[in-house]
Amino acid sequence: MRDKVVVVTGPGRVELVEQDAAPLRPGTFRVETLHSGVSAGTELSYVKGTNPYLNVTWNADLGLFQPGEASTPYPVNRLGYMQVGRVVESDTPAVAVGTVGAMTYGHRTGWLADPVAERFVPLPDDLDPLLGVYVAHMGPICANGLLHAAADLHGTDVRALGDGVRGRRVAVVGAGVVALLTALFARRNGAASVVVLDPTPHRRQVAEALGLETLDPDADDPAVVLKTRWAHTAGDRGADVVFQCRGQAWALQLALRLLRPQGTVIDLAFYQEGADAVRLGEEFHHNGLSLRCAQIGRVPRGLAPTWDRERLSAETIDLLRTYGDVMRKHLVSAVVPFDEAPTLLTDLADRRRQELQVVLST
Repeated sequence: MRDKVVVVTGPGRVELVEQDAAPLRPGTFRVETLHSGVSAGTELSYVKGTNPYLNVTWNADLGLFQPGEASTPYPVNRLGYMQVGRVVESDTPAVAVGTVGAMTYGHRTGWLADPVAERFVPLPDDLDPLLGVYVAHMGPICANGLLHAAADLHGTDVRALGDGVRGRRVAVVGAGVVALLTALFARRNGAASVVVLDPTPHRRQVAEALGLETLDPDADDPAVVLKTRWAHTAGDRGADVVFQCRGQAWALQLALRLLRPQGTVIDLAFYQEGADAVRLGEEFHHNGLSLRCAQIGRVPRGLAPTWDRERLSAETIDLLRTYGDVMRKHLVSAVVPFDEAPTLLTDLADRRRQELQVVLST
């Protein structure tokens, strides 16, 4: 038995490689991939050669990037974290043959998994398996953004995912997959208003098809628009919280301008080119703002015992049950045969093709 694996061999070079499948061992199970979602930000950074792990050493003990050998050199053999597979063999009572579940093992047609060392999230029968690509990792990334907003208000006393957005005015900068899922999470969890800002007309159209309000940041100054609309008290106008989901300096600068005084930006973006244009001497300084990085590698301090990855996946399943039909229709822009992955990824990296969410299917 052989598996096909997507491998990035160098900048702009993506190949489909066949490898012998690992034999079933006691306590393990094997899945065959049904669907594998493409994360345009993280994955394309390896194809483009812009990911910092390709060029410097990540010192995990110090939490620093330092000069030295690449922590993840080419070839990159494990690309992607949005997989759905069906269990075809099992030597563990923990996972039954025939179960369909979400995992994070990279773009490949099969995987041998250890249920003790890896997460396997069984998908409910009423959920479209294709949408399951969001359950193991991407959905929890976005839910973790809301969790950070809740911790900003309540510290460790967060009882529900909506504690940071319920009844509040929320702006979301960007209209990619992370931004749109985050906006849907905010709406589902009781935000008084949710406005998505993105300069790309097509992405705004998708947001509107999902039932979200949008603004074009290249039209009238959106900070003036929202601060005129969202009044609190005299001299206190703007968004209660902004989720920043686009990895460009202008987006972070805009996010800061949208906030009310002493508000918080929850940042879910990946700034591959840095953020030199962010002017911290302006609104950030004069309005006493806060900036919190929300990445799935950690939930807010003190919340790990009650808000683990399993709970965030459960919140994602609930979101998909609410919005799954419109997400399948409008958010997933293409379903592509697995064998076309190399061409797809290089086309996306070189901007020969524009997609919102691509899913590779076997």
